[in-house]
Amino acid sequence: MANRLFLLRHGQTEWSLNGRHTGRTDIPLTPAGEGQARAAGGTLRSLVGGPSLVLSSPRARALRTAALAGLRVDEVTEDLAEWDYGEYEGVTTPQIRETVPDWTVWTHPSPGGESASDVSARADRVLERARQACEAGDVILVGHGHFSRVLVARWIGLPATAGVHFGLDAAGIAVLGDERGEPQIEHLNLLPAED
Repeated sequence: MANRLFLLRHGQTEWSLNGRHTGRTDIPLTPAGEGQARAAGGTLRSLVGGPSLVLSSPRARALRTAALAGLRVDEVTEDLAEWDYGEYEGVTTPQIRETVPDWTVWTHPSPGGESASDVSARADRVLERARQACEAGDVILVGHGHFSRVLVARWIGLPATAGVHFGLDAAGIAVLGDERGEPQIEHLNLLPAED
C-alpha cells in the first residue's frame, strides 16, 4: 500500500480544554479550536495531494474542523464517532475516580456506554473501509481523541486498549502507512503550525 491514512482530531472545545469526556454531546469548537482546524488544513495540504476519500464523524465539532481545514467530506459515518462514555458523559476522570479509584476509559467500563470491544469493532470496520479506499489514494478520517487512538492501535494490530499509549491533541494529525506490507505509524500527533 503506497497511499496513507490520515487521522485528524477535531479542534479544541470547551470540554476538551477542561477534560470532560465528550462522546455524544455536540458542542462547538472554541475560537482557538477554529484556528487549530484552519492550521491543520495547511498541514494536511503539505502532506496530502487530493485525497481519494474523506470520512467524518457526524458530530458538529468534527464536521466544523473538516470544513475549516478545507476538506470536502465524502461521507459522514457514526462509525467515526467518539467513544460513548455513557453515564460518564461530561464528567472528568478525577470526578469519576471519586467513586471508582484508578478509573480510565482504557481499563474500566463506562456504565451505559461502549466497551473497549464495542469500540474496537467500530474501528475495525472503519479501517477495513479505509484500507480499501487507500488503493485509490490517500484517505483522511476526521474524528475524535480516544477513538482515533483506538484506530492507531488497531492499525498496527494491537488491542483497542493499547490506544492509551498514543497521544493525539486537539487538531493533531496521525499518519498511518506501511513498510513493505507491515502497518506502520509514520507520524503521530503532528500539531498544526498556527500563525
